[in-house]
Amino acid sequence: MSLASGRHYVAIPGPSVMPDRVLQAMHRAAPNIYGADIAEMTRGLMPDLKKIAGTAHRVAVYIANGHGVWEASTSNTLSPGERVLVLNSGSFAEGWAEVARRLGAEVEIIDFGMRAPVDAARVAEALRADLGHEIRAVLAVHVDTASSVRNDLAAIRVAMDAAEHPALFMADCMASLGCERFEMDALGIDVMTAGSQKGLMTPPGLGFVFFNQRAAEARGRASAVSPYWDWRPRADPQEYYQTFYGTAPTHHVYALREALDMILEEGLEAVWDRHARLARAIWAAAEVWGSGDGALRVNIEDRAHRSHAVTALSLDDGKGTELRDWLTERAGVTLGVGLGMVPDDDPHWHRFFRIGHMGHVNAHMVMGVLGAVDAGLKALGVRHGTGAVEAAATEIARV
Repeated sequence: MSLASGRHYVAIPGPSVMPDRVLQAMHRAAPNIYGADIAEMTRGLMPDLKKIAGTAHRVAVYIANGHGVWEASTSNTLSPGERVLVLNSGSFAEGWAEVARRLGAEVEIIDFGMRAPVDAARVAEALRADLGHEIRAVLAVHVDTASSVRNDLAAIRVAMDAAEHPALFMADCMASLGCERFEMDALGIDVMTAGSQKGLMTPPGLGFVFFNQRAAEARGRASAVSPYWDWRPRADPQEYYQTFYGTAPTHHVYALREALDMILEEGLEAVWDRHARLARAIWAAAEVWGSGDGALRVNIEDRAHRSHAVTALSLDDGKGTELRDWLTERAGVTLGVGLGMVPDDDPHWHRFFRIGHMGHVNAHMVMGVLGAVDAGLKALGVRHGTGAVEAAATEIARV
């Protein structure tokens, strides 16, 4: 018997749940892209985007996903043959590294594996060894949705400063912007990339590159940026079409305007606190499920390094895929697949799954997912500790 009828909840780590207000904002006829109203609305997005990013500097908006803004950020700051240091603690820094490599950069990767954050001491060591300051940029992912690790960007900045290295510090905040505490200028980030489809609760298709004056100066030295990816006209457009280098993504603009309004109405501190509390509820349940001889494991052991936007988990008995299928078919909940832990053709791939808890998510949504997972573990005969939902409820009930 299936109990999946009703509104399905796709609890994957992006695209995230879109609020009704955002959906309604898009439900309109196409506007006149040459009119003043849409241009003025777009201009109004920029200060609010910068407020959420914690920067007084510039932002360029692209019709692109995360891979697009990786290319934009890299091509605007690096020339072919220049060196870049990539700090990998999951899967996505490797993706950014591949973009840099294909643009002609010489890429050095420090790999911290799938279950640990970046070790800032190793970063400092690598930079001190670069006596000629040939490394032009250090690339790191704030939250890697594959491993669900949250890297300490402040510690990386301290390591760079301690090494007295002039490289640009570039951070991918695709899965953290609007979910995790992030303040670009206070952290000393030179370039930050993000997208619309996670904490910003908007359909996939908009990418953002925030950059400061040091990065703007690097653009003056970059020799291989194409017209589409050039951030200069986008960050300081003289005509509206320059904002997007062509026809505006009008309905994405309407959606983003509504989503930013919702974030600012709630208050950025409140948004961060909500994500942190809901994440702790999920961890509380997961730790109970894994207690004793339970088969479930949270991928990142140290809570201090766990993301507030996504949690990666595994089942020792290999039933992760079976659990996901049961939840989709029987309970109306879809969880994320395991990503990057092992090759897809490795049978151990079926151990892993992920819970997304980013953007438009609240207590009853999280409790519903946890209750459904608890039921799935019971239905499939998976070894697990009892009292997980109660532990989550206790966390949510804290004043």
